[in-house]
Amino acid sequence: MNALVKEFKVIDTDTHVIEPYDLWTSRISTKKFGDKVPHVKWDPNMNEDAWFFGADRTGAAAGAAMAGWHEYPPKRPQRLEQVDPGLYNNLARLKKMDECGIWAQVLYPNVAGFGAGRYLALGDQELMLACVQAYNDWLTEWCSVAPKRLIAQCALPFWDIEATIKEMTRCARMGHKGVVMCGEPEHFGLPKLTDPQWDPLWAAAQEMGLPINFHIGTGDMWYFEMMHESIGRHAAFASMGALFSMDNAKVISQITCGGVCEKFPKLNFVSVESGVGWLPYLLAGLDYQWLNCGAHKENPHMKLLPSEYFKRQVYGTFWFEKATLKPAIDIIGADNILYETDFPHPTSMYPGPATSAQFPADYIEEVFVGIDRKDVEKILHGNAARIYHLED
Repeated sequence: MNALVKEFKVIDTDTHVIEPYDLWTSRISTKKFGDKVPHVKWDPNMNEDAWFFGADRTGAAAGAAMAGWHEYPPKRPQRLEQVDPGLYNNLARLKKMDECGIWAQVLYPNVAGFGAGRYLALGDQELMLACVQAYNDWLTEWCSVAPKRLIAQCALPFWDIEATIKEMTRCARMGHKGVVMCGEPEHFGLPKLTDPQWDPLWAAAQEMGLPINFHIGTGDMWYFEMMHESIGRHAAFASMGALFSMDNAKVISQITCGGVCEKFPKLNFVSVESGVGWLPYLLAGLDYQWLNCGAHKENPHMKLLPSEYFKRQVYGTFWFEKATLKPAIDIIGADNILYETDFPHPTSMYPGPATSAQFPADYIEEVFVGIDRKDVEKILHGNAARIYHLED
């Protein structure tokens, strides 16, 4: 094993659980709610197992389980049984982590969207809440084999603030270390992140010491239809993936310029699967426009620049960057950067016959050449251990 992953207990701050086919049907009454309960069935039109919420298909059942797969995305496995158990089985996942030089993984969902927005399509408040609770219960059980290494974070019934705070409290008691929040609630007809309606959520998370995690791709997915139909599927998927990563520029702009960081100074926010190379430009732009447009005069209670709020409370994650990583560290500093692999998604740092990815241990050894060891420790372990309150 390479030197750096031996020296530091690497915390991978963006990985995904692969939900089992019976997650919801085994925990929620299908007698009461029928086929509205999320379930898997064979889709003959797409020739694959797929998730359905009622009659509505939401996605391929094995589409997120791509690490090591032999076809380039958007091609994917037809069934979950075709992939390595390390992608979905918790004990096998731990072995896969050892193979890659990863000590701990911070976990995110797939089926209901990266911010739980797909539950809203069910249209039944009781069922929607039951689905969130069932997922959080299952995740707690899945992580229980090694809770110091498999880091649970709760999904939120964010359409109901009172229920959200109750669920956050319940999950914190079960050992969850963070919350996964939708970055574009307005896409679902709810108030924007800067609306004071969300203040009780931020206040509760701050009090409980739970970081707010904004995973990319939780709102308007316009870039899926960006390319003309004559463009090849692989080229379209590639461009979509690159644009995807900068989704959270809107989130960072809102929480820094919209007063959220000002009102909740001890609350941490993580921009997940977003990369970090573009962050220096965004922060420079926000600072310039803040002063140039007179926002500092309009908001005299906000004593810091957007970049200063960022450095105090916001974190970005990276996984494949090379040329852009060191400049980001030089400009932003190492205190606001986290490492991830996105395992086992199509862009994850896991090699296979149809990917350009490296093993995490090899990538880490290469990309941190010339970086001060204290900064390496912060990025690979220290920052994440601090904000997620992790124990070795």
